[in-house]
Amino acid sequence: MLILSEAEVKTCIDLRRLLDVLADGFEALSGGKVVYPARPQLDIPQAGYSLAMPAWMAGMHLTVKIVNVFEGNIAKGIPSHLATIHLFDPQTGLPVCVMDGTYITAVRTSGSAVLSVRELARRDAKVATVVGAGVQAGQHLHLLPLVRDFAEIRVASKEFADAQALATLHPGVVAVSDVEAAVRSSDVVCLATHSYEPVISAEWVRPGTHVSSVGVAPPGGELPVELVGKAGLFVETSDAFAPTPVGSYELAGINPETGTELGEILLGVRPGRVSADQITVYKAMGVAMEDMVAADLAYREAIRRGIGGVASL
Repeated sequence: MLILSEAEVKTCIDLRRLLDVLADGFEALSGGKVVYPARPQLDIPQAGYSLAMPAWMAGMHLTVKIVNVFEGNIAKGIPSHLATIHLFDPQTGLPVCVMDGTYITAVRTSGSAVLSVRELARRDAKVATVVGAGVQAGQHLHLLPLVRDFAEIRVASKEFADAQALATLHPGVVAVSDVEAAVRSSDVVCLATHSYEPVISAEWVRPGTHVSSVGVAPPGGELPVELVGKAGLFVETSDAFAPTPVGSYELAGINPETGTELGEILLGVRPGRVSADQITVYKAMGVAMEDMVAADLAYREAIRRGIGGVASL
């Protein structure tokens, strides 16, 4: 059984390739080829919760991610989301690999949002603003230059010092203090916070903008509901409209028929952006398919390069 650390997983995931395997995965998801049962949740009072996220499709290993979400970790200098991913042989059930899933959880979530930028933002988009200064925001800054030739990428946060600190890690990225001014002059806006209330106003978003949102903080949310009502809405699956914690608070009460799955536009069965002035919104909740394809990418590269340790049962 192969064992992969977080550092080893990082070296095995090419970000351009990740966007492509995510696209393939979304097509398979919307095509009904992915099995992904409902994720059970184990709650630990006053501490956090643990989720099991299984998925499988032909050609892949049985994949189960265990992700623990403990918000109090942030004050302790520990990531709030910690995960491992387990791969099993689909013919025998034998364990094949255990890998760290914390990095994959971060990069596949931002990867899906940036994939939505690739598919839905205007082709002439030149200015992008990332709102947030945590792990997700950092991953967005790595990925955004891969999908558009942006003239400027900005980062804004509740605390300007946090935005400045993050910007120093990404050459060419500009920290901004005025979120409203940044959003009003952006072609792409990526929300990546842990806010329980909207971090932007719908009226700030100009026609033709693409907005993505990966923050999940029930019972509130970072995305203004008013914006959803005047935009083309795109999601991973219709599960996004289910009650929390499976679905999104911002989409509560909205007819699922108004949302288009990202895989549906990739398959060409439903339209994506329909005009240069249309506002498009992508709301992500995270699905096990994303973990499956990202873990498969890391596993195959580790085998090819002879990376990782080996353990016997």
